[in-house]
Amino acid sequence: MKLSIQREELLTPLQQVIGVVERRQTLPVLGNILLDADEKGITFTATDLEVELQTRIAAKVETSGRITIPARKILDICRTLPETATIEITVSKERARIQSGKSRFQLSTLPASDFPAVEKISQAKEFSVSQATLKTLIDRTIFAMAQQDVRYYLNGLMLETGKSVLRAVATDGHRLALCEFESETGESEEQQIIIPRKGVQELHRLLVESDDPVNIEIGSNHIRVTTPVIRFTSKLIDGRFPDYQRVIPKDGDKRVLADREKMRQALLRTSILSNEKYRGIRLGISNKLLKIQAHNPEQEEAEEEFEIDYNGESLEIGFNVTYLLDALSALSGDHVEVVLHDANSSCLIEEPGSNQCRYVVMPMRL
Repeated sequence: MKLSIQREELLTPLQQVIGVVERRQTLPVLGNILLDADEKGITFTATDLEVELQTRIAAKVETSGRITIPARKILDICRTLPETATIEITVSKERARIQSGKSRFQLSTLPASDFPAVEKISQAKEFSVSQATLKTLIDRTIFAMAQQDVRYYLNGLMLETGKSVLRAVATDGHRLALCEFESETGESEEQQIIIPRKGVQELHRLLVESDDPVNIEIGSNHIRVTTPVIRFTSKLIDGRFPDYQRVIPKDGDKRVLADREKMRQALLRTSILSNEKYRGIRLGISNKLLKIQAHNPEQEEAEEEFEIDYNGESLEIGFNVTYLLDALSALSGDHVEVVLHDANSSCLIEEPGSNQCRYVVMPMRL
């Protein structure tokens, strides 16, 4: 294999696929990236056996070939070369020779036949949405995914298709985030799949705010998302996601309307003196007024008050301040509506007049 390429042209695809390359891998070949060069260009593929990323660029290829080379080493070499550098890659006798000007590097390689291929997606259901839609769905729910929970089905994002709706739901058992868009998925029946946490994070990193369509294929064990620049494939979590509809409060009789940014800033300031471990704060709601209080084991206290649109019974309730801040930061409108029932019931956070995004937060005993 022999090819010539500009540094910037090589750097972009390497950065796109490097996210799935594990630093500590069980198989040596998983630390490598697969280069597949032909007369039309180069295909770059990286995998960790759960997520696969593939991208393709045009390049001047003198001799075709397939080989795997150490991913992070070639990326670091590429990063440290001058911006205008031309890079020549030559592979012979199980060594990859990388040359740019008077800089020369010899890298070890592994055969392309050792590189694991993702199973073919069988019985795939296929539809398209805009990149911006898919990115927003993930943006507004990703923070609520569980981390290393024994309930393995919570360590990911549930994607639901069907009946002209595309919906994303994430929960860690203490809070829930839901976002949905109208979308012609071509499905008459609802289908739920769970994308693992790492796959969601990689997809989130790669998507851009664009009206360009992305093609989504959902098989029995995999999901594939193809954008104009990259192909993302991920295994699915084999498990049943909780019935999220039962979690969303429907008996809330106390509706608080507040300035979203003013409330977010007040929570942010109060959180400075909350307990570092439990992050608890107390909300006191009364006519036209919201009082936020926090204290910590050092007996330090913080208090904020501001006007809200509320007429009803007074209520005091405790929450994890991080969960409230995450929900408020995910919304984009000027105002926020917080729906409450009593001190022992979860609250519902959404934008007034819209149920496109809904956030449920369980209360805390303080």
